[in-house]
Amino acid sequence: MWRSLRSSPTLQCVLTAVAISSVCAGCSTGSSALGAHPAHHRSLFRSKGRLSTRLSSTGDDWTVYHHDPRGTGDASAIDLSPAHLAWISPALDGQLYGEPLVSGGTIVVATENDTIYALDAATGHLRWATQIGMPVPAAALPCGDIRPWVGITATPVIDPARQEVFAVADEDRSSGPVHQLVGLSLRTGAILLRQDVDPPNADAGALLQRTALALDRGHVVFGYGGNYGDCSNYHGWVVSVPETGGPMTTYEVDSAPGESKGAIWMGGAAPIIDAKGHIWVAVGNGSVTSEAGPYDGSEAVLELSTSLRRLQYFAPADWAGDNATDRDLGSAAPVLLGNGFVLQAGKSQTLYLLSAKRLGGVGGQLAEISPFCADDVDGGSAISGAVAFLPCRAGVEAVATSASLPALRVEWQTPSGSGGPPILAGGEVWTINQSGVLFGLDPSSGAVEQRFPLGAEDNHFPTPSSGDGLLLAPSADRVYAFAGP
Repeated sequence: MWRSLRSSPTLQCVLTAVAISSVCAGCSTGSSALGAHPAHHRSLFRSKGRLSTRLSSTGDDWTVYHHDPRGTGDASAIDLSPAHLAWISPALDGQLYGEPLVSGGTIVVATENDTIYALDAATGHLRWATQIGMPVPAAALPCGDIRPWVGITATPVIDPARQEVFAVADEDRSSGPVHQLVGLSLRTGAILLRQDVDPPNADAGALLQRTALALDRGHVVFGYGGNYGDCSNYHGWVVSVPETGGPMTTYEVDSAPGESKGAIWMGGAAPIIDAKGHIWVAVGNGSVTSEAGPYDGSEAVLELSTSLRRLQYFAPADWAGDNATDRDLGSAAPVLLGNGFVLQAGKSQTLYLLSAKRLGGVGGQLAEISPFCADDVDGGSAISGAVAFLPCRAGVEAVATSASLPALRVEWQTPSGSGGPPILAGGEVWTINQSGVLFGLDPSSGAVEQRFPLGAEDNHFPTPSSGDGLLLAPSADRVYAFAGP
């Protein structure tokens, strides 16, 4: 295991299951602080009012951000009525910006200290920990808000068939920051792949690898944006690298002479991979701020081929104005619904309804809701049929679409105010707020049914996950595991 010699937090060598009473004094373990949770067993179908939430039965693992290639955030049908705290990991050696992953009883998390941990799902005990390299001191970057180290920011991805974990680490070298794709054995943590993956002629210090990683037909796919503050000269990129290593393919945003920006960051969500293997991403603000100039490819929803050729796109008619005021359309991932519609919202407080078959280019939306959310929409959503639960920072919102008509309807906005990227598990919508509280919401109304404090939450857009019969929630530097009765 490679270790940094700088004065960074100590790598934990042994993680032990911790008694609830000693670590989480005052935590709610059986009922919501806002009211008791129904004690009955939830069925696969749960209906209240106009909403019906069907829980997926696609398996008990969670190997990619928001569960599956389409990013539905819809977990297996576990019983969390009510949930109780099973274990908490001790503090890890850096901040957790990514989502916990689960495969075959192993939980994988990565820290900003460039360390990847594997924990036993039953106990929280350490199986292995591998530090990839030296994280980059925040002071060495031109701007940003991740401190004191920038290491592995994005959620990794697991290939169960290869029993391999992939992550992108920001490493501090004598020549400056470098982004490196690594592949590790899921069983042992041994490093199987190392490959530098900075795009050609890019300033690595100006890039942040924020999107979660995805897998697409033997390739690892991810995006790059800029650091918080949009400083320096950078371009948005989508990158595809063979799982075995080798030449990488790239797609560049704002690529014309004199253009820049166009981040692919999506609030930490992964590129969406559809049934054809096509890649869907959303793009942030670009450098062109006058509609008199040519469209620069920014503020967009993109469908790319497996070889990263642009197939189609959507951009708002006022894309240049959005560029000028930093209203990233790409602060959240596209939502691909099963009825052929696509939803997209970002910082502009507008929700767009699009056709997956024909995105329509500039101004090509089928319908829109404005104002929407009253704040930014950041990260990945959860999907149940024609209903999407969107990560509005003012509070998760449920949006219904019509299978026959291009229409949108807001069903509810949670009164809890919790707006972290939501998932579905155990018949509830689970989300983490900016104060570090995990909420279980009624999917038909947004009402709080369960709540659990997670301690200080310093990270941006934290999102829970589920696997091996557990609900998993990251705090600043720990993993909390919850189980059913």
